[in-house]
Amino acid sequence: MTKLTRRALPALAALALPGTAAAQTTQQSVAPQGAAPAKLTLMLEWFVNPDHAPIIVAQEGGHFARAGLEVRIVAPADPNDPPRLVGAKQADLGIYYQKNLYLAVDQGLPLARVGTLVATPLSTLTVLRDGPVKQLADLKGKKIGFSTAGFEEVAIDTILGTVGLSSKDVTLINVNFGLSSALMSGQVDAILGGFRNFELHQLELEGRPGRAFYPEQHGMPIYDELIYVAHKDRARDPVLRRFMDAMESATTFLVNNQEESWKMFIAGQRRELDNELNRRAFADTINRFSLAPAALDRNRYERFARFMLEKKMISRIPPLESYAVELPPA
Repeated sequence: MTKLTRRALPALAALALPGTAAAQTTQQSVAPQGAAPAKLTLMLEWFVNPDHAPIIVAQEGGHFARAGLEVRIVAPADPNDPPRLVGAKQADLGIYYQKNLYLAVDQGLPLARVGTLVATPLSTLTVLRDGPVKQLADLKGKKIGFSTAGFEEVAIDTILGTVGLSSKDVTLINVNFGLSSALMSGQVDAILGGFRNFELHQLELEGRPGRAFYPEQHGMPIYDELIYVAHKDRARDPVLRRFMDAMESATTFLVNNQEESWKMFIAGQRRELDNELNRRAFADTINRFSLAPAALDRNRYERFARFMLEKKMISRIPPLESYAVELPPA
């Protein structure tokens, strides 16, 4: 079994793939006739993996091209890069996490959510099934690894708070990209942020099956796992709306044509992704993608903002329109 984490292919760090596949078309925004393609840089939150399947389908299936877009897809050197680079206008769009967005905005980053990629929680608190941790209370005095800084303490406080513990009862260790390897090697006793559609499959295939605790079943409000963020100055940009319409078209195609979409996903330089782990993850993620990526669930975002204020993770609740928008029609 080839060891492959979600971020394990540096060779895929910058992708600018032409829309080569002859995909069936759906109604979407199209470019003004005769206009040159609008160039966009999209910063992923991780190396290319099945969570990004609609983006790859949009590229390979020509959905971006029909919308008059030339999209450069870039994987980060550090999982904390997307909000910083988008906030500095060094990338047009970034993949980020709804639950981290509030912290970034509270710290002054000029970001706005403009779309949703994965509309259900994926993150877990995971331990080894054959390890000493059988229930949450067993984590007292243990080490927990995480990858994306900023939200780890409130997540642990919330989850462990259901059994009378907090982040002060554990040691948090930033393991960067090495979540599964840190857990399997014994560097940590649990990992926060391992995805239920990926790391759990990876651990099982490695012969070290995991046991997951789901945050939304342990005190966390339901949230969008992966979202698109832009600089707030561009939160009404019609070019971004064309991007979202292309994503809607591509996601619908993916849901209707799963095997053909898989072939697009593993085409060309991504052929190294053609393994059992990614095939499982691909199938396990399809029903989690947002079919209306531009749509905004106001209640979901305002509810999570109240949660963040209650946890004293943000200083105030900003107006929703200042950090999350539904792009106007192109």
